[in-house]
Amino acid sequence: MKVNKIMALRLMLSMMLVLGFASCSKKSSSKNSSRATGWNVDGKKASKKQEAGPGLVFVEGGTFTMGKVEDDVMHDWNNTPTQQHVQSFYMDETEVTNAMYLEYLDWVKKVFPPTDENFKDVYNGVVPDTLVWRNRLGYNETMTNNYLRHPSYAEYPVVGVNWVQAVEFAKWRTERVNEALLEKNGLLKRNAKTNDVTAEQNFNTETYLNSPTSAYGGNAEIVLPGKKGARKTPKAGKNGTAAPATGLYATRSSGIFLPEYRLPTEAEWEYAAAADVGQREYNIYKGQKKYPWSGSYTRSGKRQSKGDQLANFKQGNGDYGGIAGWSDDGADITNAVKKYPANDFGLYDMAGNVAEWVLDVYRPIVDNEANDFNYFRGNQYTKNKIGKDGKIEVITKDSIQYKTLSNGKKVATSFPGQIAQVPVDENETYLRQNFDKSDNVNYRDGDKQSSKFFNFADSESTNKKANDERDMYNSPKHNVTTDSLGKMVRKYDKSNKRTTLINDNVRVYKGGSWRDRAYWLDPAQRRYFPQDMATDYIGFRCAMSKVGAKSEKGKRARN
Repeated sequence: MKVNKIMALRLMLSMMLVLGFASCSKKSSSKNSSRATGWNVDGKKASKKQEAGPGLVFVEGGTFTMGKVEDDVMHDWNNTPTQQHVQSFYMDETEVTNAMYLEYLDWVKKVFPPTDENFKDVYNGVVPDTLVWRNRLGYNETMTNNYLRHPSYAEYPVVGVNWVQAVEFAKWRTERVNEALLEKNGLLKRNAKTNDVTAEQNFNTETYLNSPTSAYGGNAEIVLPGKKGARKTPKAGKNGTAAPATGLYATRSSGIFLPEYRLPTEAEWEYAAAADVGQREYNIYKGQKKYPWSGSYTRSGKRQSKGDQLANFKQGNGDYGGIAGWSDDGADITNAVKKYPANDFGLYDMAGNVAEWVLDVYRPIVDNEANDFNYFRGNQYTKNKIGKDGKIEVITKDSIQYKTLSNGKKVATSFPGQIAQVPVDENETYLRQNFDKSDNVNYRDGDKQSSKFFNFADSESTNKKANDERDMYNSPKHNVTTDSLGKMVRKYDKSNKRTTLINDNVRVYKGGSWRDRAYWLDPAQRRYFPQDMATDYIGFRCAMSKVGAKSEKGKRARN
């Protein structure tokens, strides 16, 4: 009898131990426990998948032959084929339109009124140059006066925008999108982004992430801490002042903010335009695709649209669209976006309509020996400026920074609410192998080491000439200064020793336009233009890096 009781007791103890281990196992595998330590961690949920920003479509990255063209009648020798790999990213479905840019102009005019002496140059710096339509022997005043603002052209791509202005538009777009995401998540006063915004309360994502209480000029009525906007009331401090508000602010780990909008790199643009993802009839590694669509012709071969032009381009001398009512591409100048079929990535007008700015500084050679992954030339690394009090230095309305273009036009490049930036220094570069200075535009091409005047034995005296006038890229150096009365003094470089137009301020633009022959529709063709000049045939679209998995589905694609 005692034996049975002992056996029953042992069985009960065994069951309790099993249940205990099961309970511990269940607890350790809960979503709130750390896989590293087993400790309970913050169980707040953050989105692990990046959502596409407004206007963007997904472009899955991969390898491609960059620079391979089918025709090279210009013999520029700047299309040497190189194998490159591009990470996944997002890109605007269409070029930025007049309607989109007018939204930007209206916002700038409201927040930085030109009547205010502090902001008199801000609005003028973002307005497109509508005079690009004028021609000495052509009547184009209709476009000069109407193209940007008339509703008939609302969905046409914006032109007359230089590279610097396009970059600033992308920055503005980043802030407005992230503002909307804060409001959506209850961390921003409703409608504050449209009703309460002033120059002093201009929102900046990086400022918010570094010091949330400094965003919107430190206005605690707009920036709402606390989960889902449930702001906690601060208790009074010892000296009678209100203590800082407690609660949760959005952080980078919250997964709320999107990466910045920006211009695509040349590699990204070419990869997206070629859209090899939809091609199976040849070896894509050879890069023999002539247009963003299949085939070697500019007309559609499909039964429903047979004979229709697939892009807007110049078909011949004096022929910008074909015969009226027959064989017409539907446009003589630019055309509204989405009028021609999209490529296999779902991107419209990657050939024709307008050529497009990309992020890269132009050089004839793409240096794949230095890098064949996310290639880009133009990196200029900066860091947040820290004041004497040890805090980040936020720009005020009195410290707006401007860039004076070669034609004397001033463009604002920093605004109130942003964190002041300074070049990285030895604190960031010391003993690093991947970068050693802030400005890397001339890396391996055009810097003093790559000049024929460079002498490693005497870098101080022998290389003075190489520093002043590079032998490789000795382009004209026009000088714009301001006199004591604030008037522009423009001095033209009349030297007869200049041998090139290439310098650190010329940017690549890609794709053919309404002014170009079919030759330039090849995604691999590349040209350059000064970054502070605009034309009637160059527009732009924005891109955004993808974080996380290469595929949108987060798993390996299967055929």
